[in-house]
Amino acid sequence: MRIFLLEVVELIHTTTIRSELDFYLKKTGLTINQFAEQSKINSGTLSTIIKGVRPIAVQQLDRMVSAMGLPEGSFYELYADECFAYPLNWRRLKPFLYRCAELDKLELIQKVVRYMTDNLAYAPMLFDTAEDLFNQGKNSAAAIIYESVAESEKYQHSERLALCHYRLFTISLGHDQDKNLRVATKFEEFVERLDEVDQLDALKDLANTYLSLRQWSKVDEMAEEMGRKATIQYKFNQTSRYGIHKKPKQPLFLYIIYSHLLRSAVCDERGEYEEALKYVSLYSDLSWVREDTAEALRLKEEFAMLAVVNTCLYQLMMGQVKILPQYVNYIESREAEILPALIKIVQAANKYNFDIDFILKKFKGQISAFAVKQADIGTYTYQVVADRYTRFLSELSLYYLRNQQYDIGINNLLDCLTSAIEIHNDNAILNCVRTFEQFRHVTSVEAQNRYNILISEVPMK
Repeated sequence: MRIFLLEVVELIHTTTIRSELDFYLKKTGLTINQFAEQSKINSGTLSTIIKGVRPIAVQQLDRMVSAMGLPEGSFYELYADECFAYPLNWRRLKPFLYRCAELDKLELIQKVVRYMTDNLAYAPMLFDTAEDLFNQGKNSAAAIIYESVAESEKYQHSERLALCHYRLFTISLGHDQDKNLRVATKFEEFVERLDEVDQLDALKDLANTYLSLRQWSKVDEMAEEMGRKATIQYKFNQTSRYGIHKKPKQPLFLYIIYSHLLRSAVCDERGEYEEALKYVSLYSDLSWVREDTAEALRLKEEFAMLAVVNTCLYQLMMGQVKILPQYVNYIESREAEILPALIKIVQAANKYNFDIDFILKKFKGQISAFAVKQADIGTYTYQVVADRYTRFLSELSLYYLRNQQYDIGINNLLDCLTSAIEIHNDNAILNCVRTFEQFRHVTSVEAQNRYNILISEVPMK
């Protein structure tokens, strides 16, 4: 009975589009031939549409709507109902989904896709459409389709299901670190279902996400697994089981190197600098890399230099302050590494109590630029950069407060709190609150007012 009533309602809606056209022709006094000329639709086709002999194609509907002087997308709700009144036809539905994506009619996409995913036979076609929309940057529309396909195939142990979750993970990443942690955790269980090549990129993306969240054990886990899988594929020159033409986004050897780089960073954060130097040695000698292309040679040179830079860094973090000028000389020409390098320099200065005012002055322009830069920087995602900028402000505020430059220190602390609130970094927020309360007695009334406003913006949990 439910299906019968639905079909009746949809049939009524179907006639509404035709009656709207019929009413328009009567109101304007236009003949079918005249309207055909205006809409650039064949008069015979128009006649059969009005009579209900043939369904309307979305391109024809768009031409009709344009000729009637109505906004783009008019009658799309009714068109969706008409599609359901007839046996499902992918040749009609596919262009309709694309048009809905172009016009940002997301609710309609959801309505159509939900209806279609009752039939698993449409899952491959819907997935391909989502992939195309994803590649076009229409992420909201693509996400709706990925979610529907994933839901319809949730009991299938398929690569397509895993790819849906991979895309949803990628689309969902943003400024909210709590949400980033949830989507990363959810996606992690699907990595092993991906094709071998996609697994490498998925593990890299998960590692970068956990890096931004400072989940060091997870970074190490993802990096180790990425390195292991990449080493196996590189050793045996494996290709994807789904076709020899599929390649990872980066040269295969780069995943091995990046694994060592990430694991050295984990050791750094744990204060295990001797262990970090062991990982540095693994990407300082790249004679094992077989590729001899210009790109491969460039990457080998880049990581060889990075190994030198990071050797200086870990020596600095072990208290060898005399290495600082050499370290600064290395990083000043490496734009992508300036922010993480400055974090470590300020951190070392706070730990070993030495002056770095000349360095802060030297990089004043870059420090100002970090405050407004939103794009990805080098290898690192936005989430990583945003987290690092927050950490930099935290260390910098402590440096100035330790040196009794209270106004500058408090200003940097409040900037840090602002950034921490924006990216929902709860630990950073708590650290800012503790530090502010510790130094409240030296803060100005203006700073206290700004602090109170910021605290009022922190969401209650």
